[in-house]
Amino acid sequence: MSATAMSDRARYRANPTVLQTLKSPRMLTREVLAGLVVGLALIPEAIAFSVIAGVDPKVGLFSSFIMAVSIAFLGGRPAMVTAATGAVALVIAPIAPAYGLDYVIATVILAGVFQVILGVLGVAKLMRFIPRSVMVGFVNALAIFVFSSQFPQLIDKPWMVYPLVALGIVVMLVMPKITKVVPAPLVSVIIVTAVVLVFAIAVPTVGDQGELPRSLPSLFIPNVPLTWETFTIIAPFALGVALVGLMESLLTAKLVDEITDTHSNKSRESWAQGVANVLSGIFGGMGGCAVIGQTMINVKASGARTRISTFCAGVFLFLLVVVFGDFVGTIPMAALVAVMIMVAIGAFDWHSVRPSTLKRMPKSETFVMLSTVLLVLVTHNLAVGVVGGVLVASVLFVRRVAHFVSVTRTVSGDVARYVVDGELFFASSNDLTTLFSYSSDPSRVVIDLSGSHVWDASTVAALDAIETKYAALGKSVEIVGMNESSERMRGRLTGGFE
Repeated sequence: MSATAMSDRARYRANPTVLQTLKSPRMLTREVLAGLVVGLALIPEAIAFSVIAGVDPKVGLFSSFIMAVSIAFLGGRPAMVTAATGAVALVIAPIAPAYGLDYVIATVILAGVFQVILGVLGVAKLMRFIPRSVMVGFVNALAIFVFSSQFPQLIDKPWMVYPLVALGIVVMLVMPKITKVVPAPLVSVIIVTAVVLVFAIAVPTVGDQGELPRSLPSLFIPNVPLTWETFTIIAPFALGVALVGLMESLLTAKLVDEITDTHSNKSRESWAQGVANVLSGIFGGMGGCAVIGQTMINVKASGARTRISTFCAGVFLFLLVVVFGDFVGTIPMAALVAVMIMVAIGAFDWHSVRPSTLKRMPKSETFVMLSTVLLVLVTHNLAVGVVGGVLVASVLFVRRVAHFVSVTRTVSGDVARYVVDGELFFASSNDLTTLFSYSSDPSRVVIDLSGSHVWDASTVAALDAIETKYAALGKSVEIVGMNESSERMRGRLTGGFE
Protein backbone atom coordinates (compact mmCIF):
# COMPACT_ATOMS: atom_id res chain seq x y z
CA MET A 1 0.00 0.00 0.00
CA SER A 2 1.39 3.44 -0.94
CA ALA A 3 2.16 6.14 1.62
CA THR A 4 -0.55 8.35 0.07
CA ALA A 5 -3.19 5.65 0.44
CA MET A 6 -2.16 5.06 4.05
CA SER A 7 -2.33 8.79 4.84
CA ASP A 8 -5.80 9.01 3.23
CA ARG A 9 -7.02 6.08 5.33
CA ALA A 10 -5.71 7.76 8.48
CA ARG A 11 -7.28 11.08 7.47
CA TYR A 12 -10.70 9.59 6.87
CA ARG A 13 -10.70 7.09 9.75
CA ALA A 14 -13.92 7.45 11.74
CA ASN A 15 -13.66 8.52 15.36
CA PRO A 16 -15.21 6.72 17.13
CA THR A 17 -15.36 3.69 14.86
CA VAL A 18 -18.38 1.42 14.54
CA LEU A 19 -16.50 -1.34 16.40
CA GLN A 20 -15.61 0.99 19.28
CA THR A 21 -19.24 2.10 19.50
CA LEU A 22 -20.55 -1.48 19.51
CA LYS A 23 -18.26 -2.24 22.48
CA SER A 24 -19.53 0.75 24.47
CA PRO A 25 -23.12 0.43 25.78
CA ARG A 26 -23.26 4.17 26.42
CA MET A 27 -22.19 5.18 22.91
CA LEU A 28 -24.31 2.46 21.29
CA THR A 29 -27.40 3.62 23.19
CA ARG A 30 -26.77 7.17 22.02
CA GLU A 31 -26.48 6.08 18.38
CA VAL A 32 -29.60 3.89 18.48
CA LEU A 33 -31.74 6.53 20.18
CA ALA A 34 -30.48 9.18 17.76
CA GLY A 35 -31.54 6.91 14.90
CA LEU A 36 -35.01 6.58 16.45
CA VAL A 37 -35.43 10.35 16.65
CA VAL A 38 -34.28 10.81 13.06
CA GLY A 39 -36.56 8.01 11.89
CA LEU A 40 -39.51 9.79 13.46
CA ALA A 41 -38.50 13.14 11.95
CA LEU A 42 -38.14 11.61 8.47
CA ILE A 43 -41.77 10.45 8.28
CA PRO A 44 -43.61 13.77 7.83
CA GLU A 45 -40.78 15.16 5.67
CA ALA A 46 -40.86 12.15 3.30
CA ILE A 47 -44.64 12.40 3.01
CA ALA A 48 -44.48 16.15 2.34
CA PHE A 49 -41.76 15.75 -0.31
CA SER A 50 -43.79 13.01 -2.01
CA VAL A 51 -46.65 15.45 -2.35
CA ILE A 52 -44.29 18.04 -3.87
CA ALA A 53 -43.01 15.46 -6.36
CA GLY A 54 -46.57 14.44 -7.25
CA VAL A 55 -46.22 10.80 -6.16
CA ASP A 56 -47.81 8.56 -3.52
CA PRO A 57 -46.49 9.13 0.06
CA LYS A 58 -45.13 5.58 0.24
CA VAL A 59 -42.74 6.43 -2.64
CA GLY A 60 -41.00 9.03 -0.49
CA LEU A 61 -41.04 6.79 2.60
CA PHE A 62 -39.54 3.83 0.73
CA SER A 63 -36.91 6.12 -0.77
CA SER A 64 -35.89 7.45 2.65
CA PHE A 65 -35.67 3.93 4.11
CA ILE A 66 -33.58 2.51 1.25
CA MET A 67 -31.24 5.49 0.96
CA ALA A 68 -30.59 5.78 4.70
CA VAL A 69 -29.75 2.09 5.03
CA SER A 70 -27.61 1.90 1.89
CA ILE A 71 -25.66 5.10 2.58
CA ALA A 72 -24.81 3.78 6.05
CA PHE A 73 -22.65 1.13 4.33
CA LEU A 74 -21.54 3.07 1.25
CA GLY A 75 -21.20 6.71 2.28
CA GLY A 76 -18.08 8.66 3.11
CA ARG A 77 -19.54 10.80 5.90
CA PRO A 78 -20.43 8.90 9.11
CA ALA A 79 -23.62 10.06 10.90
CA MET A 80 -24.91 12.00 7.88
CA VAL A 81 -28.50 11.13 6.96
CA THR A 82 -29.61 10.62 3.37
CA ALA A 83 -33.29 10.41 2.41
CA ALA A 84 -35.96 11.92 0.18
CA THR A 85 -35.49 15.70 0.04
CA GLY A 86 -37.35 18.79 -1.02
CA ALA A 87 -34.56 19.90 -3.37
CA VAL A 88 -34.80 16.69 -5.41
CA ALA A 89 -38.62 16.72 -5.24
CA LEU A 90 -38.69 20.20 -6.76
CA VAL A 91 -36.47 19.12 -9.68
CA ILE A 92 -38.54 16.04 -10.59
CA ALA A 93 -41.93 17.61 -9.83
CA PRO A 94 -42.79 18.34 -13.52
CA ILE A 95 -42.30 14.70 -14.58
CA ALA A 96 -45.13 12.86 -12.77
CA PRO A 97 -48.08 14.92 -14.09
CA ALA A 98 -46.68 14.94 -17.63
CA TYR A 99 -45.28 11.40 -18.02
CA GLY A 100 -46.24 9.33 -14.95
CA LEU A 101 -44.48 7.47 -12.14
CA ASP A 102 -42.46 5.19 -14.41
CA TYR A 103 -40.63 8.16 -15.89
CA VAL A 104 -39.98 9.53 -12.39
CA ILE A 105 -38.30 6.27 -11.38
CA ALA A 106 -36.31 6.14 -14.63
CA THR A 107 -35.13 9.70 -13.97
CA VAL A 108 -34.01 8.80 -10.44
CA ILE A 109 -32.03 5.78 -11.68
CA LEU A 110 -30.34 7.82 -14.43
CA ALA A 111 -29.56 10.57 -11.90
CA GLY A 112 -27.85 7.96 -9.73
CA VAL A 113 -25.75 6.83 -12.71
CA PHE A 114 -24.76 10.46 -13.39
CA GLN A 115 -23.74 10.89 -9.74
CA VAL A 116 -21.57 7.78 -9.83
CA ILE A 117 -19.83 9.11 -12.94
CA LEU A 118 -19.34 12.55 -11.39
CA GLY A 119 -18.04 10.96 -8.20
CA VAL A 120 -15.49 8.86 -10.09
CA LEU A 121 -14.40 11.97 -12.04
CA GLY A 122 -13.65 13.75 -8.75
CA VAL A 123 -16.33 16.45 -8.80
CA ALA A 124 -16.06 16.63 -4.99
CA LYS A 125 -12.72 18.41 -5.38
CA LEU A 126 -14.64 21.45 -6.63
CA MET A 127 -15.87 21.95 -3.04
CA ARG A 128 -12.67 23.84 -2.21
CA PHE A 129 -13.84 26.64 -4.50
CA ILE A 130 -16.86 27.39 -2.29
CA PRO A 131 -15.95 30.36 -0.02
CA ARG A 132 -16.78 30.43 3.67
CA SER A 133 -19.26 33.30 3.14
CA VAL A 134 -21.25 31.09 0.73
CA MET A 135 -21.13 28.25 3.26
CA VAL A 136 -22.48 30.54 5.99
CA GLY A 137 -25.20 31.75 3.62
CA PHE A 138 -26.08 28.15 2.78
CA VAL A 139 -26.43 27.26 6.48
CA ASN A 140 -28.45 30.36 7.31
CA ALA A 141 -30.75 29.91 4.30
CA LEU A 142 -31.28 26.30 5.21
CA ALA A 143 -32.16 27.21 8.78
CA ILE A 144 -34.68 29.77 7.53
CA PHE A 145 -36.01 27.24 5.01
CA VAL A 146 -36.44 24.55 7.70
CA PHE A 147 -38.16 27.06 10.00
CA SER A 148 -40.49 28.44 7.32
CA SER A 149 -41.42 24.93 6.17
CA GLN A 150 -43.12 24.45 9.54
CA PHE A 151 -45.61 27.29 8.88
CA PRO A 152 -48.21 25.04 7.19
CA GLN A 153 -48.40 23.09 10.45
CA LEU A 154 -48.88 26.29 12.48
CA ILE A 155 -51.27 28.37 10.39
CA ASP A 156 -55.05 27.84 10.64
CA LYS A 157 -54.61 24.99 13.13
CA PRO A 158 -56.38 24.32 16.47
CA TRP A 159 -55.13 26.70 19.15
CA MET A 160 -53.79 23.81 21.26
CA VAL A 161 -51.06 23.27 18.66
CA TYR A 162 -49.21 26.34 19.91
CA PRO A 163 -48.88 25.38 23.62
CA LEU A 164 -47.89 21.86 22.53
CA VAL A 165 -45.10 23.23 20.31
CA ALA A 166 -44.00 25.48 23.19
CA LEU A 167 -43.98 22.48 25.54
CA GLY A 168 -41.81 20.53 23.11
CA ILE A 169 -39.32 23.39 22.85
CA VAL A 170 -39.13 23.81 26.62
CA VAL A 171 -38.45 20.09 27.07
CA MET A 172 -35.58 20.24 24.56
CA LEU A 173 -34.10 23.26 26.32
CA VAL A 174 -34.31 21.75 29.81
CA MET A 175 -33.53 18.10 29.08
CA PRO A 176 -29.79 18.52 28.26
CA LYS A 177 -29.31 20.15 31.68
CA ILE A 178 -30.71 17.05 33.36
CA THR A 179 -29.13 14.31 31.25
CA LYS A 180 -27.66 13.81 27.77
CA VAL A 181 -27.96 10.03 27.79
CA VAL A 182 -31.34 10.17 26.05
CA PRO A 183 -31.64 12.63 23.12
CA ALA A 184 -33.75 15.63 24.08
CA PRO A 185 -35.80 15.53 20.82
CA LEU A 186 -36.91 11.95 21.60
CA VAL A 187 -38.01 12.90 25.12
CA SER A 188 -39.84 15.91 23.71
CA VAL A 189 -41.75 13.79 21.15
CA ILE A 190 -42.71 11.23 23.82
CA ILE A 191 -43.92 13.83 26.32
CA VAL A 192 -45.95 15.87 23.80
CA THR A 193 -47.50 12.69 22.38
CA ALA A 194 -48.37 11.45 25.88
CA VAL A 195 -50.06 14.75 26.74
CA VAL A 196 -52.15 14.61 23.56
CA LEU A 197 -53.21 10.99 24.16
CA VAL A 198 -53.94 11.33 27.89
CA PHE A 199 -56.02 14.47 27.52
CA ALA A 200 -57.53 13.44 24.15
CA ILE A 201 -56.49 16.70 22.49
CA ALA A 202 -57.67 17.03 18.91
CA VAL A 203 -54.71 18.26 16.88
CA PRO A 204 -53.22 17.23 13.48
CA THR A 205 -51.19 14.02 13.64
CA VAL A 206 -48.69 12.21 11.43
CA GLY A 207 -51.50 9.96 10.23
CA ASP A 208 -53.26 13.00 8.76
CA GLN A 209 -50.33 13.65 6.40
CA GLY A 210 -50.95 10.59 4.20
CA GLU A 211 -51.38 6.84 4.16
CA LEU A 212 -48.45 4.87 5.55
CA PRO A 213 -47.23 1.75 3.68
CA ARG A 214 -48.02 -1.69 5.12
CA SER A 215 -45.48 -3.86 3.33
CA LEU A 216 -41.86 -4.11 2.19
CA PRO A 217 -40.82 -2.23 -0.95
CA SER A 218 -40.57 -4.48 -4.01
CA LEU A 219 -38.49 -4.33 -7.16
CA PHE A 220 -39.79 -1.72 -9.58
CA ILE A 221 -38.57 -1.80 -13.18
CA PRO A 222 -39.88 1.35 -14.86
CA ASN A 223 -42.00 0.61 -17.91
CA VAL A 224 -40.46 3.13 -20.30
CA PRO A 225 -39.24 2.58 -23.86
CA LEU A 226 -35.45 2.33 -24.05
CA THR A 227 -35.12 4.90 -26.81
CA TRP A 228 -33.21 8.10 -27.46
CA GLU A 229 -36.48 10.03 -27.11
CA THR A 230 -36.92 8.71 -23.57
CA PHE A 231 -33.36 9.71 -22.77
CA THR A 232 -33.88 13.24 -24.05
CA ILE A 233 -36.99 13.55 -21.87
CA ILE A 234 -35.47 12.37 -18.59
CA ALA A 235 -31.79 13.34 -19.00
CA PRO A 236 -32.18 17.09 -18.21
CA PHE A 237 -34.16 16.29 -15.05
CA ALA A 238 -31.75 13.50 -14.12
CA LEU A 239 -28.76 15.80 -14.49
CA GLY A 240 -30.53 18.41 -12.35
CA VAL A 241 -31.21 15.83 -9.64
CA ALA A 242 -27.59 14.65 -9.80
CA LEU A 243 -26.10 18.13 -9.46
CA VAL A 244 -28.54 19.38 -6.82
CA GLY A 245 -28.20 16.18 -4.81
CA LEU A 246 -24.40 16.18 -4.91
CA MET A 247 -24.13 19.83 -4.01
CA GLU A 248 -26.49 19.57 -1.05
CA SER A 249 -24.85 16.33 0.14
CA LEU A 250 -21.28 17.64 -0.10
CA LEU A 251 -22.14 20.91 1.63
CA THR A 252 -23.90 18.99 4.39
CA ALA A 253 -20.87 16.68 4.72
CA LYS A 254 -18.59 19.71 4.99
CA LEU A 255 -20.84 21.20 7.67
CA VAL A 256 -20.77 17.97 9.70
CA ASP A 257 -16.97 17.86 9.30
CA GLU A 258 -16.79 21.27 10.98
CA ILE A 259 -19.21 20.35 13.77
CA THR A 260 -17.47 17.06 14.61
CA ASP A 261 -13.91 18.25 13.85
CA THR A 262 -13.34 15.24 11.57
CA HIS A 263 -12.66 14.64 7.89
CA SER A 264 -14.80 12.71 5.43
CA ASN A 265 -14.15 11.25 2.00
CA LYS A 266 -16.15 13.50 -0.34
CA SER A 267 -15.34 11.47 -3.47
CA ARG A 268 -16.68 8.33 -1.82
CA GLU A 269 -19.74 10.25 -0.67
CA SER A 270 -20.38 11.40 -4.24
CA TRP A 271 -20.51 7.99 -5.89
CA ALA A 272 -22.23 6.46 -2.85
CA GLN A 273 -25.07 8.97 -3.21
CA GLY A 274 -25.39 7.81 -6.81
CA VAL A 275 -25.56 4.14 -5.86
CA ALA A 276 -28.16 4.95 -3.18
CA ASN A 277 -30.28 6.76 -5.77
CA VAL A 278 -30.06 3.81 -8.17
CA LEU A 279 -31.15 1.43 -5.39
CA SER A 280 -33.94 3.83 -4.43
CA GLY A 281 -35.24 3.88 -7.99
CA ILE A 282 -35.01 0.10 -8.40
CA PHE A 283 -37.25 -0.30 -5.34
CA GLY A 284 -39.72 2.38 -6.43
CA GLY A 285 -38.32 5.35 -4.50
CA MET A 286 -38.22 8.98 -5.59
CA GLY A 287 -34.53 9.51 -4.87
CA GLY A 288 -32.93 12.10 -2.65
CA CYS A 289 -29.70 13.27 -1.07
CA ALA A 290 -28.36 14.32 2.33
CA VAL A 291 -31.03 15.95 4.50
CA ILE A 292 -29.45 18.66 6.59
CA GLY A 293 -32.36 19.06 9.03
CA GLN A 294 -32.37 15.41 10.10
CA THR A 295 -28.55 15.33 9.95
CA MET A 296 -28.45 18.20 12.43
CA ILE A 297 -30.90 16.32 14.66
CA ASN A 298 -28.63 13.29 14.44
CA VAL A 299 -25.27 15.01 14.92
CA LYS A 300 -25.96 18.19 16.85
CA ALA A 301 -29.11 17.55 18.88
CA SER A 302 -28.60 13.82 19.56
CA GLY A 303 -24.79 13.61 19.52
CA ALA A 304 -24.49 10.73 17.03
CA ARG A 305 -21.09 10.17 15.40
CA THR A 306 -21.16 6.85 13.50
CA ARG A 307 -22.92 5.04 10.67
CA ILE A 308 -24.91 3.09 13.24
CA SER A 309 -27.23 6.05 13.79
CA THR A 310 -27.83 6.43 10.04
CA PHE A 311 -28.53 2.73 9.64
CA CYS A 312 -30.88 2.77 12.65
CA ALA A 313 -32.69 5.79 11.25
CA GLY A 314 -33.54 3.82 8.11
CA VAL A 315 -34.49 0.67 10.02
CA PHE A 316 -36.62 2.56 12.54
CA LEU A 317 -38.31 4.49 9.74
CA PHE A 318 -39.32 1.19 8.15
CA LEU A 319 -40.46 -0.37 11.44
CA LEU A 320 -42.36 2.73 12.48
CA VAL A 321 -44.37 3.06 9.27
CA VAL A 322 -44.89 -0.65 8.48
CA VAL A 323 -45.07 -2.36 11.90
CA PHE A 324 -46.06 0.47 14.22
CA GLY A 325 -47.89 2.59 11.68
CA ASP A 326 -51.03 2.88 13.80
CA PHE A 327 -49.07 4.24 16.78
CA VAL A 328 -46.90 6.54 14.68
CA GLY A 329 -50.03 7.94 13.12
CA THR A 330 -51.10 9.23 16.57
CA ILE A 331 -47.94 11.35 17.05
CA PRO A 332 -48.99 15.01 16.93
CA MET A 333 -47.34 17.10 14.24
CA ALA A 334 -46.76 19.71 16.94
CA ALA A 335 -44.14 17.44 18.51
CA LEU A 336 -42.18 17.16 15.26
CA VAL A 337 -42.63 20.87 14.51
CA ALA A 338 -41.01 21.68 17.85
CA VAL A 339 -38.03 19.48 16.96
CA MET A 340 -37.59 21.10 13.55
CA ILE A 341 -37.84 24.62 15.02
CA MET A 342 -35.04 23.82 17.46
CA VAL A 343 -33.01 22.36 14.59
CA ALA A 344 -33.45 25.59 12.62
CA ILE A 345 -32.44 27.73 15.61
CA GLY A 346 -29.40 25.57 16.26
CA ALA A 347 -28.32 25.48 12.61
CA PHE A 348 -28.48 29.25 12.05
CA ASP A 349 -25.09 30.97 12.36
CA TRP A 350 -26.11 33.71 14.77
CA HIS A 351 -22.53 34.96 15.02
CA SER A 352 -22.66 35.96 11.34
CA VAL A 353 -25.44 38.51 11.93
CA ARG A 354 -24.23 40.05 15.17
CA PRO A 355 -23.65 43.83 14.86
CA SER A 356 -20.04 43.41 16.00
CA THR A 357 -19.42 40.79 13.30
CA LEU A 358 -21.11 42.83 10.57
CA LYS A 359 -19.03 45.86 11.56
CA ARG A 360 -15.76 43.92 11.48
CA MET A 361 -16.46 41.73 8.43
CA PRO A 362 -15.64 43.10 4.93
CA LYS A 363 -18.81 44.32 3.23
CA SER A 364 -18.14 42.03 0.25
CA GLU A 365 -18.22 38.95 2.51
CA THR A 366 -21.51 40.01 4.06
CA PHE A 367 -22.95 40.75 0.60
CA VAL A 368 -22.02 37.27 -0.65
CA MET A 369 -23.62 35.65 2.40
CA LEU A 370 -26.83 37.66 2.00
CA SER A 371 -26.92 36.98 -1.75
CA THR A 372 -26.74 33.24 -1.11
CA VAL A 373 -29.54 33.42 1.47
CA LEU A 374 -31.75 35.53 -0.81
CA LEU A 375 -31.27 33.26 -3.83
CA VAL A 376 -32.18 30.17 -1.81
CA LEU A 377 -35.27 31.77 -0.35
CA VAL A 378 -36.45 33.11 -3.73
CA THR A 379 -35.84 29.92 -5.71
CA HIS A 380 -36.44 27.41 -2.89
CA ASN A 381 -33.38 25.66 -4.26
CA LEU A 382 -30.19 25.35 -2.20
CA ALA A 383 -28.09 24.51 -5.26
CA VAL A 384 -29.13 27.68 -7.08
CA GLY A 385 -28.26 29.72 -4.00
CA VAL A 386 -24.83 28.15 -3.66
CA VAL A 387 -23.96 28.50 -7.36
CA GLY A 388 -25.20 32.09 -7.35
CA GLY A 389 -23.25 32.84 -4.17
CA VAL A 390 -20.05 31.42 -5.70
CA LEU A 391 -20.58 33.54 -8.84
CA VAL A 392 -21.10 36.70 -6.77
CA ALA A 393 -18.01 35.90 -4.69
CA SER A 394 -15.99 35.28 -7.87
CA VAL A 395 -17.03 38.59 -9.43
CA LEU A 396 -16.20 40.51 -6.25
CA PHE A 397 -12.87 38.70 -5.97
CA VAL A 398 -11.92 39.51 -9.56
CA ARG A 399 -12.86 43.16 -9.05
CA ARG A 400 -10.78 43.30 -5.89
CA VAL A 401 -7.63 41.67 -7.25
CA ALA A 402 -7.87 43.68 -10.46
CA HIS A 403 -6.63 46.68 -8.47
CA PHE A 404 -3.72 44.85 -6.82
CA VAL A 405 -1.31 45.52 -9.71
CA SER A 406 0.97 48.54 -9.41
CA VAL A 407 3.35 49.99 -11.99
CA THR A 408 6.23 52.21 -10.86
CA ARG A 409 8.11 54.32 -13.47
CA THR A 410 11.64 55.71 -13.11
CA VAL A 411 13.74 57.43 -15.79
CA SER A 412 17.54 57.35 -15.78
CA GLY A 413 19.27 58.90 -18.77
CA ASP A 414 17.96 57.33 -21.96
CA VAL A 415 16.25 54.41 -20.13
CA ALA A 416 12.72 54.32 -18.69
CA ARG A 417 12.26 51.49 -16.20
CA TYR A 418 8.84 50.16 -15.23
CA VAL A 419 8.49 47.82 -12.23
CA VAL A 420 5.25 45.81 -12.28
CA ASP A 421 4.03 44.26 -9.01
CA GLY A 422 1.00 41.96 -8.66
CA GLU A 423 -0.77 39.04 -10.32
CA LEU A 424 -1.40 39.56 -14.03
CA PHE A 425 -4.54 37.95 -15.46
CA PHE A 426 -7.49 39.08 -17.56
CA ALA A 427 -8.98 41.38 -14.91
CA SER A 428 -5.76 43.16 -13.96
CA SER A 429 -3.93 43.11 -17.28
CA ASN A 430 -6.70 44.75 -19.29
CA ASP A 431 -5.66 48.15 -17.89
CA LEU A 432 -1.94 47.41 -18.03
CA THR A 433 -1.50 49.03 -21.43
CA THR A 434 -2.79 52.38 -20.08
CA LEU A 435 -0.10 52.66 -17.39
CA PHE A 436 2.82 53.48 -19.70
CA SER A 437 3.97 56.89 -20.98
CA TYR A 438 4.62 55.89 -24.57
CA SER A 439 5.27 59.26 -26.19
CA SER A 440 7.30 60.83 -23.38
CA ASP A 441 9.54 57.82 -22.63
CA PRO A 442 13.14 57.77 -23.95
CA SER A 443 14.25 55.42 -26.71
CA ARG A 444 14.86 52.42 -24.46
CA VAL A 445 12.25 50.94 -22.12
CA VAL A 446 12.77 48.15 -19.56
CA ILE A 447 9.76 46.39 -18.02
CA ASP A 448 10.63 44.48 -14.84
CA LEU A 449 8.19 41.62 -14.08
CA SER A 450 10.18 40.03 -11.23
CA GLY A 451 7.42 41.03 -8.78
CA SER A 452 4.54 39.66 -10.84
CA HIS A 453 3.28 36.50 -12.53
CA VAL A 454 1.69 36.00 -15.95
CA TRP A 455 -1.39 33.78 -15.64
CA ASP A 456 -3.21 33.88 -18.95
CA ALA A 457 -3.31 34.77 -22.63
CA SER A 458 -4.89 38.17 -21.90
CA THR A 459 -1.71 39.27 -20.15
CA VAL A 460 0.52 38.03 -22.98
CA ALA A 461 -1.67 39.95 -25.44
CA ALA A 462 -1.34 43.08 -23.29
CA LEU A 463 2.47 42.79 -23.25
CA ASP A 464 2.47 42.32 -27.02
CA ALA A 465 0.33 45.45 -27.38
CA ILE A 466 2.76 47.47 -25.25
CA GLU A 467 5.71 46.37 -27.37
CA THR A 468 3.80 47.19 -30.56
CA LYS A 469 2.98 50.72 -29.36
CA TYR A 470 6.60 51.44 -28.46
CA ALA A 471 7.82 49.92 -31.76
CA ALA A 472 5.48 52.26 -33.67
CA LEU A 473 7.30 55.15 -31.97
CA GLY A 474 10.71 53.71 -32.84
CA LYS A 475 11.52 52.72 -29.28
CA SER A 476 12.87 49.38 -28.02
CA VAL A 477 11.33 47.37 -25.18
CA GLU A 478 13.07 44.79 -22.98
CA ILE A 479 10.98 42.61 -20.63
CA VAL A 480 13.05 41.21 -17.75
CA GLY A 481 12.56 39.31 -14.49
CA MET A 482 9.95 36.85 -15.68
CA ASN A 483 9.78 33.65 -13.69
CA GLU A 484 10.12 30.35 -15.54
CA SER A 485 6.38 29.61 -15.74
CA SER A 486 5.56 33.10 -17.05
CA GLU A 487 8.40 32.90 -19.58
CA ARG A 488 7.09 29.60 -20.94
CA MET A 489 3.57 30.95 -21.33
CA ARG A 490 4.76 34.10 -23.09
CA GLY A 491 7.08 32.13 -25.34
CA ARG A 492 4.22 29.86 -26.38
CA LEU A 493 1.61 32.60 -26.96
CA THR A 494 3.38 35.80 -27.93
CA GLY A 495 2.74 37.01 -31.45
CA GLY A 496 -0.33 34.85 -31.84
CA PHE A 497 -2.96 37.57 -31.37
CA GLU A 498 -2.73 39.38 -34.69
